[in-house]
Amino acid sequence: MEAIRVMIVDDHAIVREGVRALLDLSPEVKVVGEADNGREALQKMVQLQPDVVLMDIMMPVMDGLEATRRLTDDHPDIKVLVLTQYDEKEYVFPIIEAGAHGFMSKTAASSQLVSAIRSVHRGDSFLSPSIARFFVDAYHSGSSGKINDPYQQLTAREQQVLKMLAEGYTGREIAGMLDLSAKTIDGYRTNLMRKLDLHNRVELVKYALRRGIIKLD
Repeated sequence: MEAIRVMIVDDHAIVREGVRALLDLSPEVKVVGEADNGREALQKMVQLQPDVVLMDIMMPVMDGLEATRRLTDDHPDIKVLVLTQYDEKEYVFPIIEAGAHGFMSKTAASSQLVSAIRSVHRGDSFLSPSIARFFVDAYHSGSSGKINDPYQQLTAREQQVLKMLAEGYTGREIAGMLDLSAKTIDGYRTNLMRKLDLHNRVELVKYALRRGIIKLD
């Protein structure tokens, strides 16, 4: 059987090295390349032709959410397995909606990784237990987890802009990192602040801290 071709996308070199070392132990998997942000990953897709992409969420230049959305649009045959430390539901639902085929926390047992890769490669979904709980809770509540939560009413892009604004980036800097116009970013900022009933950057930062969207060092 031909090995599953895997690409690792994470902005931390030590994480990429650790994941590669783990996967190199399995004859079922072949690591064909790495990238440290979403934009670099998209640029390498045609050259590397992976079957499965292990995608982090929070990365500079282009994050995993946007990269997953573009990847699944442009390369629908490539499967995305999210591998991240961010397992809160505000990250889970948007990335699944963006087209990810699986979601695995970095805190999960390392023995699960090859099994997860195998699952998404054959067309199944994979959710680590801590992630699956969110979907079970959403089912029992009769919702997708978005009702009555203003944050969940934001689009995935608005959530992304919110985080970047809270981290201190200017609208012009965000526009450059996301390949969008400054006017478009202003529109996202206006909409998200209206939806969250925020009135200035100080309130925005406080909100992001309360939600755990950003953390103090």
